[in-house]
Amino acid sequence: MSPVDWPGEPPVDLEAIDAVPGRAREYVALASDGTAYRIRRERNAVRVLHAFALPGISPDGNYEGFALARLAHGKLVAVWADRGGDDHPAKLTAAEWNPRTSAFGKRDSAPFSAPYPAEDVRHVSDLKISAGGALTVASASDPGDDGPYASALYTAGHLAVGDHGRIRLRMAHTPERLGSFSGHKIEALACLPKSREGILGTDDENAGGSLTEAAFCRP
Repeated sequence: MSPVDWPGEPPVDLEAIDAVPGRAREYVALASDGTAYRIRRERNAVRVLHAFALPGISPDGNYEGFALARLAHGKLVAVWADRGGDDHPAKLTAAEWNPRTSAFGKRDSAPFSAPYPAEDVRHVSDLKISAGGALTVASASDPGDDGPYASALYTAGHLAVGDHGRIRLRMAHTPERLGSFSGHKIEALACLPKSREGILGTDDENAGGSLTEAAFCRP
């Protein structure tokens, strides 16, 4: 890993990033207020190609998850989520995304509540979509800068194509827990190409951060 320069004033509280499928060195990064930044890496700096607000965001939302994927049938989709908290479920939203214009198609939304952790919970701290449409969600407990933290990974549901080609979220009635991680606050997921292996990134505040591997991806 190496740092890159951001032109001008950097965004406040970037929470998620994913590569734009089929576009080398292009990414979409998401700030917690729902502002997305389409960027291109150019050597040791990034160029901001476009900044835009995600559609349908709430002024009270705190957005932590964002992912892009080209599904097996060819549609390029985006999924994003606010984190929710305790008795307030996270809200996931999915839509087709046009990489030429950064425009979104009709949206579908659904709530998600993590069975674990049970207290000080962020129901969605990051997410990923597989080419087959499987939706993997990280959930985390965050009681403060000194923890103690806990996290879990879930198969939360999948994306389907409904009438007129509209993207639909089909949430699992009972999410399948893929793993539990005591002592860590997972805030980043990344999948290796054509592999079940993925990378988990944590932000454990005063205890620092860490990376580890886990077999949670769906090639």
